[in-house]
Amino acid sequence: MGKATGFLEFDRSLPQKDSVENRKQNYQEFVQPFSDTQLNNQAARCMNCGIPFCHSGCPLGNVIPEFNDAVYDGKWEDAYHILTSTNNFPEFTGRICPAPCESACVLGINKSPVAIEEIEKHIIEIAYKKGYVKPNKSYLKTGKKVAVVGSGPAGLATAAQLNKAGHDVVVYERDDKVGGLLRYGIPDFKLDKSVIDRRVEVMKESGIEFRTNAEVGVNVPATELHQYDAIVLSGGSTIPRNLNIPGRDLKGVHYAMEFLKQQNKRVGNVAIEVDEIHAAGKNVLVIGGGDTGSDCVGTSNRHGARSVTQFELMPQPPQTRTAAMPWPTYPMLLKTTTSHEEGCTRHWSISTKEFLGDENGNLRAALVVDLEWETDNLGRPTSFKEVEGSEREIPCELVTLAMGFLHPQHQNLLQQLAVDLDERGNVKAAEGSYKTSVNNIFTAGDMRRGQSLVVWAISEGRECARKVDEFLMGTSDLESKDAIYAYA
Repeated sequence: MGKATGFLEFDRSLPQKDSVENRKQNYQEFVQPFSDTQLNNQAARCMNCGIPFCHSGCPLGNVIPEFNDAVYDGKWEDAYHILTSTNNFPEFTGRICPAPCESACVLGINKSPVAIEEIEKHIIEIAYKKGYVKPNKSYLKTGKKVAVVGSGPAGLATAAQLNKAGHDVVVYERDDKVGGLLRYGIPDFKLDKSVIDRRVEVMKESGIEFRTNAEVGVNVPATELHQYDAIVLSGGSTIPRNLNIPGRDLKGVHYAMEFLKQQNKRVGNVAIEVDEIHAAGKNVLVIGGGDTGSDCVGTSNRHGARSVTQFELMPQPPQTRTAAMPWPTYPMLLKTTTSHEEGCTRHWSISTKEFLGDENGNLRAALVVDLEWETDNLGRPTSFKEVEGSEREIPCELVTLAMGFLHPQHQNLLQQLAVDLDERGNVKAAEGSYKTSVNNIFTAGDMRRGQSLVVWAISEGRECARKVDEFLMGTSDLESKDAIYAYA
């Protein structure tokens, strides 16, 4: 460990952020970097525990105490190689991961956990500046060709690993630019798209081919994939959960991703081919309390919304762990994001019963009702009933539905490839094999496991790539999570 008494001497701290008023004026990232001293002190807080639960908290199995030690000693190239031995894209996870590793940090039992996510981001940014990030060119080619459909984090991780194994990889992306949800779902103020472009350039130089505006099953025949020795489906979970209540068809009610994707296109100077959705001067209602809902809040504030309100059906989470969420499990605690800091009225235990419109079919309000939840002996909500007499109207001219996703799109690609689906509508494939019902077709990420985190998508992509490599070659030298745990 870098400093045996570091966790006693230094408190957790995070980098400074631009002021709320300044950051609401643009779509740029607003988190400032640590100073050298701050970064050293935060790395010193890692205790190098006998059993580092942060490893199991991280779906990638990142070897966290080791890279913290390297950061403390200023061994940046070592820190970079340790981190990227398990994580292909720390520049993504260091910005948008909810950091389950920090929830499992042993120091977090009675103190604030180590700032692992920020340290990750600093390692990779310093690695880029120092020239450690280089194309991964394999000079021992296998002669095998693999198609990866979808260029989100799962598809990118799969492509990077298979390229490393010596296979020729072609990535198909239906949008005009690479990145999937990273590109057209995460707002630029959380993930600047130059970060994606920088990584994609490295991958192109590594020999990976990207084909954009290529929707397999629509403008690219699914039969084109027959030329490949293996196919990986990593298209994500893209069908949003709807709110089927009266007034759903009013002008002004939209899915969150319709709203967020348009803004990302505006920032990227990409033409918007449908009617524009904008929050300027409107009372905005965001239905859904997760990260996507938070992104709608931040985007609405930057548009210049008159007011922003966010609804959550569930009761307000606690601020500290309860008996139902003991350490080191990931706790469902009250989360106040940077977007909430910028202005938002939040309501919990509330249900939307109807959208109300004017004579022109435009949204004017939402009819809502408060809920009363019953809980079990651990305080977990189990059932609810409406609070009598609590019905009221909430004025709004724009609603974004941010209630999660159901499953991948079934039409075209999946139908034409004839892969089996599971009971939830995802592509059916066991976690250990990632193999679908069709012999040479594999799947990874949200398309297989359902809506999840970027860190899980990268993990799935890496593990799937290993299984594809084994399928093609009989064995694989790609790193497995089990081997990493054994090393750690």
